[in-house]
Amino acid sequence: MSQSFPQRRARMEYVCMNCGHRHPVDQLLYTCPDCGGVLLLEDLDFDEMKEKGAQYWRDLFDARRATRTTALRGIFRFYELMAPVLEEEDIVYLGEGDTPIIEASAALQKHVGRRFAYKNDGMNPSASFKDRGMAGAYSYLKSLVRKNGWDEVLTICASTGDTSAAAAMYGAYVGDPIRTVVLLPHGKVTPAQLAQPLGSGAQVLEVPGVFDDCMKVVEYLADHYRVALLNSKNSWRVLGQESYAYEAAQWYDWKMGDKALFMPIGNAGNITSMISACLKMFRLGIIEELPHIVGVQTHHADPVWRYYSQPRESRVYETVKVKPSVAQAAMIGAPVSFPRVKNLVDKYEALGGRFDVVQVTEQSIMDSMILVNRFGNIACTQGGESFAGMLKAQVLGLLRNDEFCILDSTAHALKFAGFQNMYFEDSFPAEYGVKARPELVNHPRLLLTADERAAMPAEDFTRAAAEAVAQARRRGVAVYNETCPQYLFLNGDDNRHSDEPWRYILQPPLRKLEDNAGLCQAVKSGDVDMIITDHCAYTRQQKENAPTGTPGGLPGLETLLVLTAAIPDMTWCDVARVLAENPARIYGL
Repeated sequence: MSQSFPQRRARMEYVCMNCGHRHPVDQLLYTCPDCGGVLLLEDLDFDEMKEKGAQYWRDLFDARRATRTTALRGIFRFYELMAPVLEEEDIVYLGEGDTPIIEASAALQKHVGRRFAYKNDGMNPSASFKDRGMAGAYSYLKSLVRKNGWDEVLTICASTGDTSAAAAMYGAYVGDPIRTVVLLPHGKVTPAQLAQPLGSGAQVLEVPGVFDDCMKVVEYLADHYRVALLNSKNSWRVLGQESYAYEAAQWYDWKMGDKALFMPIGNAGNITSMISACLKMFRLGIIEELPHIVGVQTHHADPVWRYYSQPRESRVYETVKVKPSVAQAAMIGAPVSFPRVKNLVDKYEALGGRFDVVQVTEQSIMDSMILVNRFGNIACTQGGESFAGMLKAQVLGLLRNDEFCILDSTAHALKFAGFQNMYFEDSFPAEYGVKARPELVNHPRLLLTADERAAMPAEDFTRAAAEAVAQARRRGVAVYNETCPQYLFLNGDDNRHSDEPWRYILQPPLRKLEDNAGLCQAVKSGDVDMIITDHCAYTRQQKENAPTGTPGGLPGLETLLVLTAAIPDMTWCDVARVLAENPARIYGL
């Protein structure tokens, strides 16, 4: 064990959310052996941590952001708050956790009239938040394999896509004696999500129906055979997902009283972990105020919203039959973690915390995803659900004016590019209830046909394409031009190139002298919006000695400002426009 790995070990137990009975953590349990209720993990020695004081823990967790100890680089940066029974050798780290919180662009915040940010959990290694839970579940499973000497372990999960990708990836990394099987609802996951577990070598089984049908199968297997269930019924997965809230608090220097955290609710494991983590930090004084937590559900799968929308004294929980949803991770009508949510929300509200659930439409989810990504985000459909939830909460008067909203984008937008394409093509099946808004639709525009391109010399094609772009701009199309300094001052007609031809190999190739003048004029007139440089990383030796395929670019090009200013008739205001003002406007900086 490395010297920097925590020394603290604690006693932990499973606690049943139904009957309250407790069970040791030296065996795989998903439900209470006595009554079948779902479980949460509890650190019996947690209060001992209060002796060191809140500032000690803040400083320790802050210092670990720079650790070189691999086991503490991911979610287990917060080891003492999560799983102080695991040994360093058991912890699995694949780069999960520590995902960035990116404040929305000024233009988007002005558009909605509120300050907010996205926590981009799509930047986890399998491109979703499920990696947090899998790191927790597989680390615990490794410890059991080591202690019991098991020579074969079958892991299994039901999934709407992201769980299977994470389970398969972590299972493939850990390797023997673990084998991974995933159950997917046939035809209900995106091609990108299906490709991930297949690529990791998992056995993928498809079941007719929806996620809830798959879940019934894996629950039966977990109850009757020795298999490791990896859905959020697994308490160690919920524990791993607590890291999301710890990171959010740390990002804002542990000040959470003016924050509203928005989280989509699917199987309810993620919202469970968020509430649990905030309660732990509050108990230790790491955060001095509890944040406002807002769960979001689509109207096609909304059992938790239905429960909390009823008067407190007459609430009755009922599962629902789901309809197709673009927020596929949330398309669950019987969330297994609801008893956990109810238990923790009662404690949260008793301590003065605010908890709300809002319902949003499928139309608002897709509109939101398209809109926020138009302003430079990478939100998935669940990220669109969070944004739609913020707008709904704002309309309902649930948000204070001073609350800063942190929205969860649970996966990467690329996983749901198919839904974006369906929106742009206005081709959603009727059961989704989604129609494209014309102002949000985007399509590629063909500037020249292939036949027109083939008939032109390279220099003529360059001028024709530039003119086509200029015409499109005059029609109001949002299209932009950029160039690099070398194309303004170097050309293929210059005889000086003959002694060092390797130096001037560029992509696109250099054009003619007259094109230099044409580009300079286009910069001056505003038809070229930006002058940029790729700061070519190749040295002179690399370019000169490359055996094949000489690298393109100009080595040592660090004179962007000077070259731009050398364009004939350029003023310093023009220089500022093409180097700073236009890029800031176009990219929403």
